[in-house]
Amino acid sequence: MVFPMSSSTLGIDFGTTRTVVAACDRGNYPVISFNGGNGEVLEWYPSVIAVRGSELKCGLDAVAADSSWHVVRSFKRMLGTGSGTIVLGDKSWSVLELMTVFLAGLRRDLIERSNWEGAEDGPIQAMIAVPAHAHSAQRFLTLAAFRAAGFEVAGVLNEPSAAGFEYAHRHRNTLTSRRERVAVYDLGGGTFDASLVQMSGKSHDVTATAGIGELGGDDFDAVLADMALAAYGHGHADLTDAVRQRLLDHCRDLKERLNPSSRKITVEIGACFDLVHFEKTVAIPCADYYLACAPLIAQTISALEKLLPAEDELAGIYVVGGASALPAIARALRDKFGRRVHRSPYPSAAAAIGLAIAMDETAGFQLHDRFSRVFGVFRETRSGVDISFDPIFTSTAELPRAQELTVSERTYRAAHNIGYYRYIECGSLDPSGVPHGDIKPFAELIFPFESSLRGTDQDLSTVKVARTIKPGPKVRERYAIDAAGLVELTITDLDSGYERRVRLTSDR
Repeated sequence: MVFPMSSSTLGIDFGTTRTVVAACDRGNYPVISFNGGNGEVLEWYPSVIAVRGSELKCGLDAVAADSSWHVVRSFKRMLGTGSGTIVLGDKSWSVLELMTVFLAGLRRDLIERSNWEGAEDGPIQAMIAVPAHAHSAQRFLTLAAFRAAGFEVAGVLNEPSAAGFEYAHRHRNTLTSRRERVAVYDLGGGTFDASLVQMSGKSHDVTATAGIGELGGDDFDAVLADMALAAYGHGHADLTDAVRQRLLDHCRDLKERLNPSSRKITVEIGACFDLVHFEKTVAIPCADYYLACAPLIAQTISALEKLLPAEDELAGIYVVGGASALPAIARALRDKFGRRVHRSPYPSAAAAIGLAIAMDETAGFQLHDRFSRVFGVFRETRSGVDISFDPIFTSTAELPRAQELTVSERTYRAAHNIGYYRYIECGSLDPSGVPHGDIKPFAELIFPFESSLRGTDQDLSTVKVARTIKPGPKVRERYAIDAAGLVELTITDLDSGYERRVRLTSDR
């Protein structure tokens, strides 16, 4: 996959906590800074929404909102639920609407409140990223929201694949003819992803991926908040939503200030319960906090280990993502893997910089990425008595180049009166071939093989699956993946031309 360069090109990493933007500027890839309040300069854009009634503020304006506004953080995690309706304030919003409003605010503030000198009215071309194990609905919503907000999307990369470009740009000297593989450890605010990338010259081939869709920096914040509440003598039942959010925000700030020499964490928990009185604090020993976080860290290491090749083939483990700054994570990785661990000097910006590099035609990088999850269908068997799972695309399926498709087809004679297809996406399959890990429904499709069942008002879900006496129509199933990792499926009766198609749209 080779990406073009234009005059206004950006790499945008929409993160759970922070959104980072990097520019492509004549072989340099600077991170764009934003003008916050009180003269503060931020090298990120806050991934925050503030709600009051039916009003919304986003990003910098949301952070600066007064106490009459309800602040919503980590809304990227809502993408994992699909495009369901979410009630905020006095209004119901779809995830697509929230994303679009936020990204429109980002586009406006790039022009008005940043150091970027892009075109004010012209197109802004962007390479964007999604978590490696993001399912199709999440990928579509991200892509659709960027387009609706006024960006021209040049392509969609998996986040650790983008960080791989930044590694090659910065650590080329670690790669040799014997050691060309780099494992990217990407712990963000809401997700953990890992990818094994074969780096042969400027050709990158993602050979394996792993991930945990609901583990990130937010979970480490929650651990500290729970410890502070226990020390304070309060439980979750004592908290309003606003108080809990203030506590989590405070714990996030404290966590991000930790360094290897830190010994204790002083939580001003009284300030979270009452913004006027600050006298109540609790002290959490760092060693205790790190011990409480150990199970979360162990989950990420376990996922990473599944990807690693023989030691003499590994050039390094590249640690990126804002949440990876926690000292206990670096310590655990080095205890496990030794000197092979390299932490990006800009862990929060590594993916954005990699995206900007991907936009630079003169950089000459090429990427062969993978589907990174499993897409398949539960089928009726034995006249509807049993159900079996049929994997159609697995994590090893290669994503196509831009404007191309990776296609899988199967043709057969229907043996039943009706086909009931339940499509899902999941993280992996267990040894017996059963879907496992982060299972997400994709679509349900009922296909009437018998022509008498077509064009009627009958609810096909009430029709009993039965084998037919005569051979049924010749049927073709066609499944296609595009360069963004989106799946489209089509089932066709080749004898009559009758067809059913499922593609993701903005109302899904």
